[in-house]
Amino acid sequence: MDDKVFVDGMLAKPGPDGEEFKWVKAKLSIKLDEFGAWVAAQKKSDPDIEWLNIEIKEGRSGRWYAERNMWKPPADQPARQPAPAPTEDIPW
Repeated sequence: MDDKVFVDGMLAKPGPDGEEFKWVKAKLSIKLDEFGAWVAAQKKSDPDIEWLNIEIKEGRSGRWYAERNMWKPPADQPARQPAPAPTEDIPW
């Protein structure tokens, strides 16, 4: 298993309780100096990356944290091709 890559400068918390906040699932706080430096370091270590996938997780302590998802497709896996366009008319 790869080592975890924690996201510097990003805190995650569950959304507030109450009916008026039912649509708020999580709150993210980003400290711009730390997060910007972390993003720059990720790009420097892998100049070809286009996306950073970040997962919000809950630790054993109950605290939420942000972790970079480091999964990459295997090198021998062919690139995904777009689905072919439908050949018949769709009624909607």
